[in-house]
Amino acid sequence: MVVMMIIIIIIIDYKLNRLRWFGHVQRMEENRIPKRVLCMNLGTMGLRGRTRNRWQDEVREDGRIVGGEGWQEKVHNREEWKKLLRTASYHHILLVPME
Repeated sequence: MVVMMIIIIIIIDYKLNRLRWFGHVQRMEENRIPKRVLCMNLGTMGLRGRTRNRWQDEVREDGRIVGGEGWQEKVHNREEWKKLLRTASYHHILLVPME
């Protein structure tokens, strides 16, 4: 039971840090390398079977859970984004039941 709680805490921290970094990169100037890499589309062929989630797909899902429909506009206001992530951390909004 304790191990399961530690794993859940690690997953929540990972998701929050991923959203925090995404907000940081989104506020960068367009010519910065991290911003260009984040927006890059490699156009590679996928593997057979179920489509794997990309990093950006996971960020979109977590952002929707934390900030609702207009979460992408909130990213550009640093103070509002920090407040949103603090609230999500405090209330464990990203806590998803494990199957």
